[in-house]
Amino acid sequence: MEATGTDEVEKIKSKFMSAWHNMKYSWVLKTKTYFSRNSPVFLLGKCYHFKTEGEYRTLHSFQSSSAGINTEISGNVEEFRKDFISRIWLTYREEFPQIKGSALTTDCGWGCTLRTGQMLLAQGLMLHFLGRAWVWPEALDMDSCDSESWTSSTVRKLTASFEASLTDEREPRILARPRRGPAGRDWDVTEMRNEIYHRKIISWFGDSPLAAFGLHQLIEYGKKSGKMAGDWYGPAVVAHILRKAVEEARDPELEGVTVYVAQDCTVYSSDVIDRQCSFMDPGKAGTKAVIILVPVRLGGERTNTDYLEFVKGILSLEYCVGIIGGKPKQSYYFAGFQDDSLIYMDPHYCQSFVDVSIKDFPLESFHCPSPKKMSFKKMDPSCTIGFYCRTVQDFEKASEEITKMLKSSSKEKYPLFTFVKGHSRDYDFASSPLREENDLFSEDEKKRLKRFSAEEFVLL
Repeated sequence: MEATGTDEVEKIKSKFMSAWHNMKYSWVLKTKTYFSRNSPVFLLGKCYHFKTEGEYRTLHSFQSSSAGINTEISGNVEEFRKDFISRIWLTYREEFPQIKGSALTTDCGWGCTLRTGQMLLAQGLMLHFLGRAWVWPEALDMDSCDSESWTSSTVRKLTASFEASLTDEREPRILARPRRGPAGRDWDVTEMRNEIYHRKIISWFGDSPLAAFGLHQLIEYGKKSGKMAGDWYGPAVVAHILRKAVEEARDPELEGVTVYVAQDCTVYSSDVIDRQCSFMDPGKAGTKAVIILVPVRLGGERTNTDYLEFVKGILSLEYCVGIIGGKPKQSYYFAGFQDDSLIYMDPHYCQSFVDVSIKDFPLESFHCPSPKKMSFKKMDPSCTIGFYCRTVQDFEKASEEITKMLKSSSKEKYPLFTFVKGHSRDYDFASSPLREENDLFSEDEKKRLKRFSAEEFVLL
C-alpha cells in the first residue's frame, strides 16, 4: 500500500511538473524569432539568405574569411523554413510507459540533454538514410498552421489530461488523419521510400522500452555510468550513452552505422577506421558509416568567445550533425547560426506521448515549427560536437578539413581537439575502443564518465 501511495504521489508530481514546464516554455512556439536580411543563415552546412527575391537572384555564394567558410547559397527564406522544419525535434514527453526502476512517466525537468543527444543522432541517421538534400514534403503545410492556436490547444489538452489523471480517467487519443502526399497528390516511389525511412528513424526514438534509441533504453545504458532516471546528464556522458545504444541496436538497418567518441579531445584515426571496417556479418562487404562525437569545453566557467569562429565553421559543414550544448543546466540542440547568434531547437516543451508502433502515427509533434536564436556568449562551455562520415575516404577528407579549420581558428597554442594517426593504444591508453564488446563500459570508460559527470575537462 505504501509503495502504491508513493507511486501516486510521483505521478501527481509529474503532472504538476509537466504543467509547469508547459507554462514556462509554451511561449517558445508563440514568440517570433527575427533574422537579419543582410546576413546569411547557416543550417547544418547549408547557407540561406533572406534578401528579397530580386536581391536573392544576384547572390551566388558567400565567403567568411575569418572562419574559413565558403559555401554556395542554398536558398531563400522559404527553403530555410522547409529545411529547418524537416529536422527531427525530440522534446520532453509525458504519459509514456513507466521507466524501469522508477515511477517516472515523464522526463520533464531532467531529460533535456538526452533529448538533444537524440536529435543529434537522429540527424546523423537522416544523413545516412535520406541524405542532406531531403526535406519533409509536408513541412510547410505544418508551418502554415497558427502556432499560437496549436500551443493553446496543447495546453488545454494538458489541463484536461491532468484533471483526468485525478479521477483515473484517460483522455482518448485523436490521431492525425494520414495525408496522401504534398498538395494531395500520390507520392512517387522515391518519396514513398523516403517517407518509410522518415517514420522509421522517428520510431527508433519512440518513448517505449523497445525503441532502440528511446529514452528508456538510453537510461538503461546510463545506469552503467552511475546515472539514474531523474538525474541530469551532461553532454559528454550522453555521447558515450549514444555510442553504446548504437552498438547494442539489433535492427539490421543499423548494422551499417557506428559511433566513435573522442578520447580526451583526441580523435584516433586508426580507431575510427577500425570501427568503420568492422562488420558483425562476415558476409557483408564495404564499410560502416561513422558518427564521430567530440566532447569539448569551450572555456572555463564561461564560453571563450575566441571559439566563436570555429563553432560557426563547424556548423557550416554539411557533414556536421549539430552540437549538444545549451545554457547552464538547460540543454539545446545547436544546428546553425546567423552572425554571432546560434540557431537551436529547444527540447523543453512537454508534449503528450505518441505511440510510434501504430501505422501512420502523427508526425507533427516531431518537427519544430519555429527556430530559436541565442547569443554565442550565453552558451555553456560544455558541449559535444558531432560529424557524420559515410566512408573511410569521407572520414579522411573530413579530418583534413577540420584540422585546417582548427588551426586557422585557434588563437591559442593548442587547438580545441585534434586528429591523430594511429590507435589510442599506441599512446599508452589502457584499452582499445573495440575491446569492450561484452562489457557496456570498461573500467577506464567508467572513470572517464564520472569525471565528465562532474564537468571536469582538461583545458588545452
